[in-house]
Amino acid sequence: MVHLTAADGAPPTNRDCRQQLQIPCYNPAQMQTAYDLNPLFNRGLDGTGSTIVIVDPFGSPTITEDLHSFDQAFGLPDPPSFKIIRPAGAVPAYPNDPFGKNDRSGWAGETTLDVEWSHVFAPGANILLVETPTSETEGVQGFPEIIQAENYVINHGLGDVISQSFDSTEQTFPSNQSILNLRSAFVNAQQHDVPVLTASGDNGSTNVHKNQSCCYDTQVISWPSSDPLVTSVGGTQLRLDATGNRIAPDAVWNDIPKLGVGSDAGGGGPSHVFARPSFQDGVAGIVGAARGTPDISLNAAVHGGVLTFSSYCDYPKGGGAPNCNPAWSVSGGTSASTPELAGVVALATQAAGHRVGWLNPTLYNGLGGIVDITKGNNTYTFCTTRCGTRQEVDTTVPGFAGVPGYDMGSGLGTIDGFRFVSALCRAVGGGSCP
Repeated sequence: MVHLTAADGAPPTNRDCRQQLQIPCYNPAQMQTAYDLNPLFNRGLDGTGSTIVIVDPFGSPTITEDLHSFDQAFGLPDPPSFKIIRPAGAVPAYPNDPFGKNDRSGWAGETTLDVEWSHVFAPGANILLVETPTSETEGVQGFPEIIQAENYVINHGLGDVISQSFDSTEQTFPSNQSILNLRSAFVNAQQHDVPVLTASGDNGSTNVHKNQSCCYDTQVISWPSSDPLVTSVGGTQLRLDATGNRIAPDAVWNDIPKLGVGSDAGGGGPSHVFARPSFQDGVAGIVGAARGTPDISLNAAVHGGVLTFSSYCDYPKGGGAPNCNPAWSVSGGTSASTPELAGVVALATQAAGHRVGWLNPTLYNGLGGIVDITKGNNTYTFCTTRCGTRQEVDTTVPGFAGVPGYDMGSGLGTIDGFRFVSALCRAVGGGSCP
């Protein structure tokens, strides 16, 4: 998340982003056009009657006001219902956090992105923000409370799609069994036809160590993204004109060639914990004997990121005075693509008249509306030693290229919203499919 300013309190424009940050940025109208959502909205399919569940450690102390300000700035309606619950325990007062104030404001930023952009893609859907009382870092930390909260939501029938934009490297867990012990909410969700979406990660073909330093020098991926009961959402990069029309084909998200070492790319690769699930038998030649991620991808690039609005105090990494002024920011990562897809699923839920269920078998069964990605890769380069000097040493972990058909850079590809919602609605037995 990178802050920027705009004239007269208006949302920043693409020109502002290019002048201040040297990157393009996109607003809700551009993204709604890019993903072909307007034909759905014109038919009254805006998510009405469905509920998106956003799960985040801590949440944000200002999210209710910030979502309203975001909506006002872009002419979006407020969601019919926006509620916050804490079924796993009370959240500490902001900015208290045993992992530091920067960690706490980071989760506030995550929450802001998740809530605002799920709403952009399904402006008529209800939003339920589920806050948990401790940070998810790496390994088991934070997940027991997350799983407890998700089981509460599922058992009480509170939502129709769950979006969770966090992950931990598989190798940071004490054992494979410790991951298997945390799957109860995903089993529960499958039994209740609640699709669960998870970010594939932002470190390309690798991921961070248990101490959160970057990165393994071999190909690794993260959980819950690797769980077969979860739909892993990867990242692409869009190139749009002022109205949201594409000026180039989508590519696998990799900001490193544009923004340099230390930038990010879409997570993806083979699991070291889960074997290939049956729904991926048709792509066995790509994934081998392992579960491959991601399953599907939407825009995640920061070089072409989305605008968010927040007013909490943002604490800088390493200390220093916080920025407590209301701020517009450019955000990206699979933390953006995941809630975006959750919004699209909410549209399909409304069209079908019921929950669409576990998505993965349907996605891999030739579902329409999926657009292949054949450009880019998620090869990841990071600084190993003497970082920030002319003598710095970089490590590159080879990634996976976008190729015709399934690949572990973008999964099955990206979506055309109208055709995807129509096809998904019909595949699950919809009542009012467009």
